[in-house]
Amino acid sequence: MNLESLKEMFGLEKKGTTVFAFHGPSGTGKSFRAKLVAQQYGIKAIIDDGLLIQDDEILAGKSAKLEKNYMGAVRTALFDDKEHRDSVARAIQKNRIKKILILGTSEKMVNKIAVRLQLPLPEKYIKIEEISTPEQMEEARRSRQIEGKHVIPVRAYEVKNQSYSKIFYDSIRVSTAKNKFLFKLLSKFLGKSISDTPSQNTKLFEKSLVRPAFSQAERKDVSHAVLAQMTMNFIGEFNSQVRIKKFTVKNEKNGYTFIMTVDVPLGKELTQISEELRDFVISMIEKKLKIRIEDVYIVIDKLLKTA
Repeated sequence: MNLESLKEMFGLEKKGTTVFAFHGPSGTGKSFRAKLVAQQYGIKAIIDDGLLIQDDEILAGKSAKLEKNYMGAVRTALFDDKEHRDSVARAIQKNRIKKILILGTSEKMVNKIAVRLQLPLPEKYIKIEEISTPEQMEEARRSRQIEGKHVIPVRAYEVKNQSYSKIFYDSIRVSTAKNKFLFKLLSKFLGKSISDTPSQNTKLFEKSLVRPAFSQAERKDVSHAVLAQMTMNFIGEFNSQVRIKKFTVKNEKNGYTFIMTVDVPLGKELTQISEELRDFVISMIEKKLKIRIEDVYIVIDKLLKTA
């Protein structure tokens, strides 16, 4: 039995609410990983984008995801409206919440939210970089910037049955280890969310994917000819000696897939140059055109002798 459990058993726990901060740049996956952090520190309540969430249910507040523009979303997340912040503060007191995790883009933002909700400043600050790899954060950014997908850490029925139904997109399930030691080991060695197959050592969480009004831009339809020309230009930047012999584009549900047959110069291992070329093309196309590239398949036909 840990110290916190002993304190609760003998009535020695702190009065009031202990606040934890979970912060990092916008779009890096904080909402997706909030449950992992909460579980690790024995926290049941979360403040995320204007909502008070406890045990996967929305207790109070309104989501910034419902706002029609970005500035409106920021104001909601910061509890600028008095009625909004007072209703959440009352719910925290009514439910006698002992621990709460506040999400924000910076320490300053979390501190401001805590003060506005009549809570003490956080006792611990946790950065997204402490629990996510650069690759995981980059994938979260792609999902946010290219597809407009955001996460609300509650069950799908909570979103579908409320006014959020109009922005609901899909649900995802994540299972995490109940045992803290096992959780840390798995997180360290797998470098990703724990297995999607629940077991006796895991707890299953459901999260909701939404597409907020302020990010629901129409998908761009770009002609295959334009995509081919831009890809050729980017490949020239990557390595002027690479030659495209065949280029095919396929329209997928959420983006495009490229299939390229190329000739490459001698000097690098084929697997390495293929991966570097693939990553470069995806990065440049998404950066310049703001469209999603599902994948790029590269077939190397010939090796070219360098001069």
